[in-house]
Amino acid sequence: MGGMYEDLKGPEISSVVSESSIILLPVGAIEQHGPHLPMSVDRVIAEETAKAIVNQCGDDLDVWLLPTLSVSKSNEHNWSEGTISLRYETLMAVLYDIGESLSKTSAKKLVLLNGHGGNTTLLNTALRELRLNHLLETFLIHPALPPAYGGSSTEDELGMGIHGGRDETSVFMFLRPDLVDLSKAERRVPEQLAKNKHVKFGGSVSFGWLSNDFHEDGYIGDPTGASPELGEKLFNAAVESLCEALREIKSFKFKE
Repeated sequence: MGGMYEDLKGPEISSVVSESSIILLPVGAIEQHGPHLPMSVDRVIAEETAKAIVNQCGDDLDVWLLPTLSVSKSNEHNWSEGTISLRYETLMAVLYDIGESLSKTSAKKLVLLNGHGGNTTLLNTALRELRLNHLLETFLIHPALPPAYGGSSTEDELGMGIHGGRDETSVFMFLRPDLVDLSKAERRVPEQLAKNKHVKFGGSVSFGWLSNDFHEDGYIGDPTGASPELGEKLFNAAVESLCEALREIKSFKFKE
């Protein structure tokens, strides 16, 4: 059994949500994605991926979907009017409080589904804090692992389809085609970074950056080759892979 956590009635919780249940929390963002995409991209992709997971394997794996955290830590985009961002301390406090609330149920496994690459470091830290303070087993998954954290990107983008690039634009075109304007898309790949061995996205040396450091448009990648057909393929593959990951999470144990 699985479904929407918020649709349960209070007295049902103790009989429906158990130690074997998985609580799934999508984390999105409201932030600029260049002139070709709306600010809702990360929220929509995280939420739609989570809903598809519940539809595909939720009953089998006993997955309960929490409402999406639509606003998160997006301060690398604070230069752009319209972006809404929480401070590090605020988002950590929200996650702490959600964990505290869930610890009052029988659920033991909390999975964060992150749709915004800029959250990744913070959410990894939150996993341990939630484990330490609330004894939850905590996990972090992504619709697609961000290239800056070891994920893949297209060869044409030199591995730097970081934000608003081909794949992300394609997935959003599949989900919300009416909100994409490819006529405003151009190639925005920081070619000079590809020459570096260490200091680059996904390299051995990390660096602090803002999304307008490379171009005033604020996106990084080449969305000009995006298509809804590619987006559908990527989206369905992600859902299939994440259901597989959740099966491992369900059986995960620290000790035999």
